[in-house]
Amino acid sequence: MNEQQTIESPCISICELDAESGLCTGCLRTREEIAIWGRADAATRLEILDKLRDRRAESGGGRRRETKRRQKR
Repeated sequence: MNEQQTIESPCISICELDAESGLCTGCLRTREEIAIWGRADAATRLEILDKLRDRRAESGGGRRRETKRRQKR
């Protein structure tokens, strides 16, 4: 197993870009961050995750929303 597989995607299957902010309303990634995730190395993925933590904190949301993928189980 390589490092990319061990860093889980922040996607929670609520995929809609906010017109004003340009961020996904589910995971808070930008369109560019979403596009590069699949080919990003571990360091890049960790940088994106750090940005997401900051964005959640700035927006007043502490915890990540529940994923729809987990609800389907």
